[in-house]
Amino acid sequence: MLDRIRACISALPPAEQRVARLVLADARGFASLPVGELAARAQVSKPTVVRFCRSVGYDGLADFKRKLAGSVNEGVPFVHRAVDDDDGAADIVVKVIDNAVSAMLKYRNAAAGHAFERAIAALAEAGREGRRIEFYGVGNSGIVAQDAQHKFFRLGVNCAAISDGHVQVMSATMLKSGDVAVIISNSGRSRDLLDVCEIALRKGATVVVISASGSPLALQAQGPNRILLAADHPEDHDRYSPMVSRLLHLLIIDILTTGVALRLGSGELRPLLQEIKKNLRAKRYATS
Repeated sequence: MLDRIRACISALPPAEQRVARLVLADARGFASLPVGELAARAQVSKPTVVRFCRSVGYDGLADFKRKLAGSVNEGVPFVHRAVDDDDGAADIVVKVIDNAVSAMLKYRNAAAGHAFERAIAALAEAGREGRRIEFYGVGNSGIVAQDAQHKFFRLGVNCAAISDGHVQVMSATMLKSGDVAVIISNSGRSRDLLDVCEIALRKGATVVVISASGSPLALQAQGPNRILLAADHPEDHDRYSPMVSRLLHLLIIDILTTGVALRLGSGELRPLLQEIKKNLRAKRYATS
C-alpha cells in the first residue's frame, strides 16, 4: 500500500498530497486515529481525507485503515512478517502469497539489468571454457546453492555446491582466474562466506554475490571481477524465517540459469537437454 501511495502521490490534488504524506510519515498512527484528528494533522477537511482514500483505490476511510493496519503490522516474530496469531488458513494463504508476489514485483522493477548481464557473461564464459563454477552458501542459502548446482550441471558445465565451511575454504583456495564463485547469503554477514569471498578474489576468480545491498558481503563485491546481484526485501533476517528472501534467491538462480543456457547456444545444449528429458521419462513408473 505504501509503495502504491508513493507512486501516485504526484498525481493527487495538493490537499490529498498532504494526507498521503501523513500516511507515509506514520502509517501505523494513521490507521488508529479518528478522521477528525487525521484532518487536523494534515490541515485538510474531513471529506478530503475520505476523498484521498478513494483516489488511491479504496472504498473509503474505514476500508483504507483496515487494509493499512494489515499492511504495516509486524507479523508474528520468527514465523512470518505478514500474518497474525489469529489468522485462519484462508488468511494465511492470501497473506503469504500476496507478500511473496509483492516482493517479486518490487524486485522485478528494481533489478539491475547490467549486473545480470555481467554475471551471465562470466558464467557462460566459464562454462564454455570448462572452468569451475562453485556455489557457496550456508544454512538456508546452502539449500539455494544446491538448487543452483542442480540446474547448472544439466547445462554440461563444471559446477558444485558447497555448504561446509572447511570445504568452502579448500574449494576457494583452488580457484583460478576464469573460475566463478557464486556466493549466496540472506544476511550477508556469515563469517565463513566473507572468508570465502576474500580467498576467491585473492586467487583471481570472478565473484558473484547474491545478498542484500549494504551488507558486509555486498560491500566486498565492489571492484574488479566482482558482481553484486542485490536481493533487497522487507524481511528482517533476525526476526523472521527466511521465506521471501529464499524465493528471491531461487528466482535469481533461475534468471542466471536461463541466461547462461541461451548464451551457450542451442547447437549442443538443446539435444543434451532433450536426451536428459527422454532418459528421465524412462525412470518413471507411471505413465499417462
